[in-house]
Amino acid sequence: MNRIAVLGTGAYLPERVVSNIEVGAEAGVDDEWIVRKTAIHRRRWATADQATSDLATRAGAAALAAAGIGAGDLSAIVVATSTPDHPQPPTAAFVQHNLSARQAAAFDLNAVCSGFIFALSAVEAAVERAGGGYGLVLGADIYSRILDPTDRRTVTLFGDGAGAVVLGPREQGGILRVALHTFGEYTSMIQVPAGGSRYPRDPSGDIAESPYFTMDGRGVREFVHDNVPLLVKQFLHDSGVAPDEVDHLIPHQGNGVMLAQLAEDLMLPNATLHTTVADYGNTGAAAIPVTLDQAARTGSLRPGDKVLLIGFGGGMAVGLTLLEW
Repeated sequence: MNRIAVLGTGAYLPERVVSNIEVGAEAGVDDEWIVRKTAIHRRRWATADQATSDLATRAGAAALAAAGIGAGDLSAIVVATSTPDHPQPPTAAFVQHNLSARQAAAFDLNAVCSGFIFALSAVEAAVERAGGGYGLVLGADIYSRILDPTDRRTVTLFGDGAGAVVLGPREQGGILRVALHTFGEYTSMIQVPAGGSRYPRDPSGDIAESPYFTMDGRGVREFVHDNVPLLVKQFLHDSGVAPDEVDHLIPHQGNGVMLAQLAEDLMLPNATLHTTVADYGNTGAAAIPVTLDQAARTGSLRPGDKVLLIGFGGGMAVGLTLLEW
């Protein structure tokens, strides 16, 4: 019986490389501090004329090429992002037009840094319900536009980028299980307060709250430590997979120091931890598909390998996916 599987991956990172020295200057920190706190050495930022849909289009085209699928064969396109081109229309509509995927229904999904996993679940269900066809799942964000350049807790962490996968039926391998969790009591832990219906701009252009991304970094670390290992343990149990059967671990690339601790806490003895955070920083919803694409293109993933994807971020939200490659 066919499962819905990842048929191809793609990624796009802007060309502009931003060093720790550059990003730390206005925030009052140096390279040593940033590396010690985050394990991030550099990141990529979009140019002024690039929007989220531009990055997503490039990543989507790469994934389609890798899968050998034409854009006209797509029935669904979902862009996971919390930095859309506009409040409306959806960024996915621009991607659909850019790719000439005229038969595809296209919409956005916002679960912040867990968004790619949530979008993967939605597209898997859509393709399965349709009884065939192909779907394009994208994670794309341009966080550099919403960062306070003086806030060392955030401006040092984030980069811009996009990653994508093509989903479709395959006889072997595929998506084994997906689990989605939201902890709405922690909505204030990660947020951009202004710009929505709660704190809109007035006619003069003023806003009552900050338009910048804000995050309680210590709270996020505690949330991940307290919740993610337990959720993963239950997830693997429900999947009928033992911890030592997981071959690859691809988590959200939030902070390199935190990822090292998380990998230890998860106790997956045979899993290779894949990271891109040192070179690209935290790319939001793009982080997991960008890292998955790197693992796929370097030949690290072999047929039959079990790959665990872990997303966590604002909401607070946690998304888990187990793939058989």
